[in-house]
Amino acid sequence: MTRRTDSRTWLVPALLGSAAALGASALYAATMTRRAERETPPVGSFLTVDGVRLHYLERGQGEPLVLIHGNGTLIQDFLVSGIVDDLATRHRVIVFDRPGYGYSDRPRGFWTPRAHATLFQKALQQLGVTQAVVLGHSWGTLVAVALALQAPRLVRGLVLASGYYYPTLRADVILASPVAIPGIGDLLRHTVSPLAGRLMMPAMIKGLFAPATIPERFARSFPTAMMLRPLQLRASAEDAAMMTPVTVELQAHYRDLDLPVVIITGGDDQIADVGRQSRRLHHDVPGSELVIVPGMGHMIHHLAPERVVAAVERASERIRPAA
Repeated sequence: MTRRTDSRTWLVPALLGSAAALGASALYAATMTRRAERETPPVGSFLTVDGVRLHYLERGQGEPLVLIHGNGTLIQDFLVSGIVDDLATRHRVIVFDRPGYGYSDRPRGFWTPRAHATLFQKALQQLGVTQAVVLGHSWGTLVAVALALQAPRLVRGLVLASGYYYPTLRADVILASPVAIPGIGDLLRHTVSPLAGRLMMPAMIKGLFAPATIPERFARSFPTAMMLRPLQLRASAEDAAMMTPVTVELQAHYRDLDLPVVIITGGDDQIADVGRQSRRLHHDVPGSELVIVPGMGHMIHHLAPERVVAAVERASERIRPAA
């Protein structure tokens, strides 16, 4: 009897303490989300495709160019790098917040690269785009490839920057999986995940740029707080968990890419192994061009923006082979 009473003595306070901690974490997450969105309001326009509200930015005139960001980021990733301003002097640049990122919705479901591609194809149709060069970075390269495979008349050329194309064992997939699970993931991303993310963010960002240093412009202007909102945490976790399975399906179709393809990557990318990913893709895509920038890490559009812009121009200038 005494033993049971003793267990109740510590169990009830422990449960109450845990509930209070979760409540405080939830309040903190909600407060930080409102602050992040107040400090970083939408920068573009909205359109609705198949019930999904998409946030997009459009600048410049000329041949359409579509930019698709990677995992965890948003439109500002391309804006802060400076390539949008440069490319907009010669192109009609369209940048989407992928579903769940920035200010785009993300209904529950399997948001594979092909699902993204279907959504963007319809969005571009609404915007009157019949043909475009498409640039994808990191996870966004999978979406760019899927779009080219599904809509070959729409995609005139591809620029694939710092991509992940072939399945490998990845620790980040295992670490991200709990937040992607409905139920427990919802609890985590509204309570402890924003706190943990804030603590881990400096090391994570350092790893994205390593071995190069983080550019001052990125450190000053990129809205990292937007990455820690609950919806974006879910999107990022789901995309990370799906990264390896979707490459198993897509890799069987890389040889079918019959269009100009420029592959660009940092020579010391510590996120996507250059040899296993970009070099292998170059071998598998007939007629592709491979650009490796020595000493640079994963965020190649920030570290060598002029090389990425040049890759876009080369893809634009090359003529699609006759069907």
